[in-house]
Amino acid sequence: MVLLHPTYFSPIIQYIAIANCKEIKFEFEDNYQKQSYRNRCYIGTAQGKLQLNVPIKHTKGIKQKTKDVKIDYKDDWNNLHLKSLITAYNSAPFFEYYVDDLLPVFTKKFNFLLDLNLKTHEFVMDALQLEIQSSKTDEFFKESACLDLRKLAVAKSEEHFNLTSYYQVFNENIGFLQNLSILDLIFNEGPNALNYLETQQITF
Repeated sequence: MVLLHPTYFSPIIQYIAIANCKEIKFEFEDNYQKQSYRNRCYIGTAQGKLQLNVPIKHTKGIKQKTKDVKIDYKDDWNNLHLKSLITAYNSAPFFEYYVDDLLPVFTKKFNFLLDLNLKTHEFVMDALQLEIQSSKTDEFFKESACLDLRKLAVAKSEEHFNLTSYYQVFNENIGFLQNLSILDLIFNEGPNALNYLETQQITF
């Protein structure tokens, strides 16, 4: 069993862990942390990496549990994210195959960040045709008996995983971009994405 934070269209390394485990446990009882993949992801564009950030409603001076964090829609970020994905991946080999299933993530307004992240996870698992049982924590523990990979949610981490390169739309112009959102792998590799995840030699 692997312990993970539910994150927004998680980085590829998180789905390498998922594809190679028998059961997922999602952390539901943590305090919200800034600068994490809980509310951001990175995609590949002609200019390089682009951060897509989900705005949240802040509570001044009060710590919130991640499960209580609400999304702020005043800036219409969901349509902006969808347009950015279309611009970046419209010419990717498998984008058209998945885009219709992706649309509900951006057309429905989720109240809580956690619900959005679980919806993105549902999309990814369906796209990968991967079925792995998942559960959630009901209490926070600093240490866990599971394989604790909650650290993978830290966006400012400088850890380099040396992932095998695969086709990316802008490879020739900007080179291979490591550990982008899982969407990058799905749109570029399609049905081969799961095989890629399962064959990465990563020691966590």
